[in-house]
Amino acid sequence: MTLYFSRLTLKRDPSTEALRQLIDPSQRARATDAHHRLLWSVFSDAADRTRDFLWRSEPRGRFYVLSERPPEPHGLFEPPEVKTFAPALSAGDRLAFLLRANAVTQKPKDPNDRTPNGEPRRRKVDVAMHALRHLPGREASQRSGSAHEVSPRQAARFAIARAEAHKWLDAQGVANGFRPDPLPADEAQGAPAAGFELEHYFTVALPGDRRGRRKGEPRFGVFDMKGILTVTDPAAFLAKLAAGFGRAKAYGCGLMLIRRA
Repeated sequence: MTLYFSRLTLKRDPSTEALRQLIDPSQRARATDAHHRLLWSVFSDAADRTRDFLWRSEPRGRFYVLSERPPEPHGLFEPPEVKTFAPALSAGDRLAFLLRANAVTQKPKDPNDRTPNGEPRRRKVDVAMHALRHLPGREASQRSGSAHEVSPRQAARFAIARAEAHKWLDAQGVANGFRPDPLPADEAQGAPAAGFELEHYFTVALPGDRRGRRKGEPRFGVFDMKGILTVTDPAAFLAKLAAGFGRAKAYGCGLMLIRRA
């Protein structure tokens, strides 16, 4: 299967700029939905087309796309910059990577909720939020009496998200032909990882007709990771690059960018 790696850039002409807040809004949740629709418009050449591309948004109206078809010219974009994606990789190669992923794991819903064959029913959960579930939450912080006090949950949130993101990526590598650099032994004390970094962790409301954040609205977590990995099985790794990592791929997650380290 031939794959294509493309860079798409929104035009800067007056007609495109007039639509900027619709197609490239600054508010994160609205941007996720707008970019989702925008990229589909580039690749939906048939009403029943299934998604066969991964994408990632960057500032200033730029998008990176890995697809099974080259993108067609589109009136809102500059002419696409396209090249065949066929890296020649060998076991032991060291690569720098960028990955925006919705990292989830499967957990039992309830010990008493089982399938007809007796297996516990499982649900997909954000790896960081699952690890955070037993920490005191916002209510505990509010009861402390200080509006500016940082709750234990807030203080631990990013460190836990970083550790869980690395654990998740390491498991992805075991199954898909690569090995991310390990975290240092003192990572728990906040030391930066030499070959792995979680740049951002945030949650985004699932796109829809919403006004503001509501309790219980569906959201997904986004992990922006970068670091160094070692290829252990080139064929398996390339297959995973094509398939993408994690969930929420339709909303800009799952595309790993790589270069020689």
